[in-house]
Amino acid sequence: MTVVTRFAPSPTGYLHVGGARTALYSWLYAKSQGGKFVLRIEDTDIERSTQEAIDAILEGMEWLGLTWDDGPYYQTKRFDRYKEIVQQMLDEGKAYKCFMPLDELDAIREEQKAKGEKPRYPGTWRDRTDHPEDMPYVVRFKNPQEGSVVINDHIRGRIEISNSELDDLIIQRSDGVPTYNFCVVVDDWDMGITHVVRGEDHINNTPRQINILQALGAPIPEYAHVSMILGDDGKKLSKRHGAVGVMQYRDDGYLPEALLNYLVRLGWSYGDQEIFSKEEMIKLFNLDAISSSASAFNTEKLQWLNQHYMKTLPASEVAKHLIWHFEQAGVNTQNGPALEDIIAIQAERVKTLKEMVEISRYFYEEYEDFDENAAKKHLRPVAKQPLEVVAAKLAAITEWNAENIHAAINAAAEELEVGMGKVGMPLRVAVTGSGNSPSLDVTLQLIKQSDVEQRINKALKYIADRENS
Repeated sequence: MTVVTRFAPSPTGYLHVGGARTALYSWLYAKSQGGKFVLRIEDTDIERSTQEAIDAILEGMEWLGLTWDDGPYYQTKRFDRYKEIVQQMLDEGKAYKCFMPLDELDAIREEQKAKGEKPRYPGTWRDRTDHPEDMPYVVRFKNPQEGSVVINDHIRGRIEISNSELDDLIIQRSDGVPTYNFCVVVDDWDMGITHVVRGEDHINNTPRQINILQALGAPIPEYAHVSMILGDDGKKLSKRHGAVGVMQYRDDGYLPEALLNYLVRLGWSYGDQEIFSKEEMIKLFNLDAISSSASAFNTEKLQWLNQHYMKTLPASEVAKHLIWHFEQAGVNTQNGPALEDIIAIQAERVKTLKEMVEISRYFYEEYEDFDENAAKKHLRPVAKQPLEVVAAKLAAITEWNAENIHAAINAAAEELEVGMGKVGMPLRVAVTGSGNSPSLDVTLQLIKQSDVEQRINKALKYIADRENS
């Protein structure tokens, strides 16, 4: 049997992290079994579904690298197929037309609630044949009235639901539009889905869907219902916890490898291992190893993983993402050092690519103002001579590299008979505009020699202006 899994989001909003984790688990299981992964867009909620949301889902999946083998399929393009199956079920007596007005059904449910009963459709039209003409109707599935549905869930174990708990589900609305639970059944059957991985909020839908599949004589998939993701305060993850949409994590400077690694561990584990390449995830992943407990999102852990990947992935891979962030910040990187060189010296110093851009601007553009605190501390009159001496040493370098730059700074300190800090810190503020940077030799090496000279002159003018003010 070829394993076929699916991810079937509703396009009513962005791809959130819970959905992304479900997609990842589904994708990993298919890949680990040498199977197929299907992407299906469940857009039957026509009023709330938008093209913008569809685009966001596709963009999020592509950014994460969760490529699909079949699809994307759209339910709204399969209405003829659904209506064909509805008619087949009517003809076979497995479904029926219900003419009960909505206000009558609402009144019955209110009465049931008042008696402390579970609100449900009473089956009024289940066996009637006296159908009125020209009256609107819905089509209901004839749910079995005896026995129970047993789900051997990969995550939750054995779940049993009595059929007496389930009423006759509407499978086609009065406007002729098929309902979600029915479309899912037909899709899973037609697409040969063998394993359904989805959120625990679908557990109540599963017995209904299994009963319809059985009525159609269709194979029953295996199910795995994943627990929800909580915020670090123990409450359901929402916007108040920060970014919850996948692409927001991209915008905030995270690498897809870091988010995938974080999400896979948010419910699944393999011993004490924390870091997983995508290849390792595929090799080791098992549905039965997913925890049934809710998982708490920890941004600090995600940041730790993100820094790990910034440091360990090939710099050329990181650069593909970093360039996007520079562009978003309006920084032109054409006339400056290679991004791979920036990554090599900055990855240890930041947690996100967005932060890397902010602390690396001076490599590509002239800073407007000095950091106020750094300038007050290090660009004082006493720094004038060290800056002039080191400027002369740097100007004399014929081959601009870290070794020669380091030697020039040392020579300036020796000539002035001062510690390296007395030369280095004013020079750092002069060249970068702030008091923080990687080591001066590698920093200056990545800036044009003429630009370094120009920035030292800018610092000397700043010192002179302060003296004269």
